Amino acid sequence: MKQKKYSILALITPNKEGETVLKEALYLQKTLEVKLVILNVIEEPGFFERNFQSEEIEVAIQKAKEELTTFVKNIVADDLPDDIVISVRAGNTVNVLLEKSKTDSLEFLLIDKSDGNYPGALDKDAINDLVSKSKCPVLTVHKDFGVPKIKNIAIPIDITQSTKKRLLWANFLAQKHNAKITILSALKANINVEKSLALKNAQKIRHLFWEHDIECDIKILKVYNHDAHQVILNYIKEEEPELVIIRTHEESVFSNTSIGKFVSEIVHGSKLPVFTVNYTPDPVESLFL
Repeated sequence: MKQKKYSILALITPNKEGETVLKEALYLQKTLEVKLVILNVIEEPGFFERNFQSEEIEVAIQKAKEELTTFVKNIVADDLPDDIVISVRAGNTVNVLLEKSKTDSLEFLLIDKSDGNYPGALDKDAINDLVSKSKCPVLTVHKDFGVPKIKNIAIPIDITQSTKKRLLWANFLAQKHNAKITILSALKANINVEKSLALKNAQKIRHLFWEHDIECDIKILKVYNHDAHQVILNYIKEEEPELVIIRTHEESVFSNTSIGKFVSEIVHGSKLPVFTVNYTPDPVESLFL
């Protein structure tokens, strides 16, 4: 039986803004030992071009692919290995990514959240739409963040939400990067921390990581009288974990609408990478399972 080749996909534009995003993708590809698909989506052709000038569309795609290949080679500073694939599509960027999240058996998508104005950049609404509807996790990175090694992974835990997929990803990424995990548990009432359900739940989760020899800390965040997303963002700003793993809201999946305010605020309010794990009733086989 042929062994499955796991893949991640990075949306990259061949410009200065895309350089940091590409370096982050290359770092993750190396540490996770997966195939990397580098994709650029060019402007969707109009009705006339689609129906009467299809050859020109093919020429534009080929030209864009050559430009992207040259760009990637300059960053890699070598010939492209077999596990890096260059791809260009014409169309609506979010629609193309959503299609690939459904059909390409990707582990996750990697996109730029810098809110740039370059051709192909995704704005806040487009990113929210993608995160809401993607069939695989989405990693959002900021062009000004840099490419540090992942040493600390923060996972906000809500005792009312399922945590399984988040914990699986945190476990996998922590082992691959020899990183520690910090559980962020929200205390929503003005009660004794030691007697709180928030602490007890976090301690149970910490033991799961300890069983896999992963260093794990607990940070209880007092969110009463404060917006939960702002308390999390304050922690991220102060402690600077290299990766934050959060879960998209179940209601957004069931209603096919945009993600909730909490997730959107964390994704866009932090310049640090945020890994959004989507809800699926029957998770498919993945590299972390």
